[in-house]
Amino acid sequence: MKPAMNAPATSLTRTAPGALPLLGHGLQLARSPLPFISSLREHGPVVRIRIGPTPAYVVTDPALTRKVLVTDAAHYAKGGKIIDALRVFFGDGLATIADGDAHLRNRRLMQPMFNKAHIADRGDAMIEQVTAMVGAWPEARPREVYEDMNEVTLAAFLVALFGADLPNHLEGEFTALMPEIMKGTIRQTILPPWVTRLPLPANRAHAQRVARLRALIDQAIEHRASRAAGSSSGTETASCTETASGTETASGSETAPDAATCPHAAAREQQTGLFDTLLTAENPLTRQQLQDEAITLLTGAIETTGTTLAWTLYEISRHPRIERRLREELATVCGDRPLRYGDLDDLPYARQVLQEAIRKYGPAWLVTRTATRDIDLGGHLVPQGADVVWSPYLHQHDPDVFADPDAFDPDRWTPEKVSATRGSFLAFGDGRRKCIGENFAWAELQIILATILRTWQFFELTSPAPRPQAVVTVKPDRLTMVFRRKPTPAQPTSDNPSQEVITPEPGPDTTPTPSGS
Repeated sequence: MKPAMNAPATSLTRTAPGALPLLGHGLQLARSPLPFISSLREHGPVVRIRIGPTPAYVVTDPALTRKVLVTDAAHYAKGGKIIDALRVFFGDGLATIADGDAHLRNRRLMQPMFNKAHIADRGDAMIEQVTAMVGAWPEARPREVYEDMNEVTLAAFLVALFGADLPNHLEGEFTALMPEIMKGTIRQTILPPWVTRLPLPANRAHAQRVARLRALIDQAIEHRASRAAGSSSGTETASCTETASGTETASGSETAPDAATCPHAAAREQQTGLFDTLLTAENPLTRQQLQDEAITLLTGAIETTGTTLAWTLYEISRHPRIERRLREELATVCGDRPLRYGDLDDLPYARQVLQEAIRKYGPAWLVTRTATRDIDLGGHLVPQGADVVWSPYLHQHDPDVFADPDAFDPDRWTPEKVSATRGSFLAFGDGRRKCIGENFAWAELQIILATILRTWQFFELTSPAPRPQAVVTVKPDRLTMVFRRKPTPAQPTSDNPSQEVITPEPGPDTTPTPSGS
């Protein structure tokens, strides 16, 4: 039963200063989103802001954010104006589908795709793909690092999602389409809904690209389905005439070859993709649902992982001591041989470096829920239908939890220190909508970072220090580097990084990404 409006809320909910007529706090969110959202901590654990004329309630206390995401999650539905706008593109993928039976069913159906054993089966194929791409970069030429990281993460994820044998023309079209689609999606979410429905050239072009993306996903699904059908009928099964022990067997005999003894079987295993789990499920998703989930997964793979890697390379370039520790760890684990998927668990410092990049730069900075009833949140009355906002960026820059939050310090994440940060590191969300792909994200991040370090012995910044822009993620405004296999005479050898606090560049694009699924 919905409580009365005089629910037992006892604290006065302050409104953030600086609201303008009609615009509310929209101008501050557009011009200086990160400083603005961080400043709200000063005004209480729950702070009212206005997005245009509409009020929203920002939760600045991590304990109350946990109530929204975990303990009282039933009263805070996945929604809000941002999520509603993104549904136009994502459809009903896990990140945007409303709470309820459909979300629970789809999440349970997809969960096996992202368990560690399933990911491990695709790990070496991902390493091979990343190694080929990173090794093909021209030496000593400035590169747009953010674009490179998005391209590499997309290619690695396509291998994992659809298999190592995805036709080249499909992979090429995915790579060409996704950056333009992401730009169009950002535009769609920051404009009023009525503008996005007008027959403007930009709207038509975006709709055409999304339609083409769905057609490409259909082709990839058909490719996987035909491969699976061929394999089950035996038409794709290569015969193996020799086992590891040298015993001659015929295909289909009692001593069937497996991936450990037969190179053909190993190759077939690498060609499978995570999506095969959905295609072979007892109660499979519809084609529309498969498209929605693929779009959601592809978008998450590009924006969050690519952004994190770009910032990680930037921070490594300014901290030679951190770079040396990373390279020493890799040398100890791998020696002179190539990286293997099984090495990732033996690279704890690499994970600490990546986790610190995620903490410092987001990647998501603003996420919304919708109150399903009038509810008391820490003594503050939140009315039914109101947007409830939480910010991973705000929590991960809380000086009470993270000393000197603007400094880059991977040692925050040593085993003896990490427990103190629980509840404030929310990059993957929490509760029943926590990101289903967290295990995969960590694997992909470590693979790409380790491969870059193994391939290129030296890299340095060639652009001015990048400034964070709060768009879909907290991305660098401009970041170029050169990569070399041998040092230049002026290669730095001391660790004297600038500790200047980075402030965001003013800009209108402030649309956050949906966090969690």
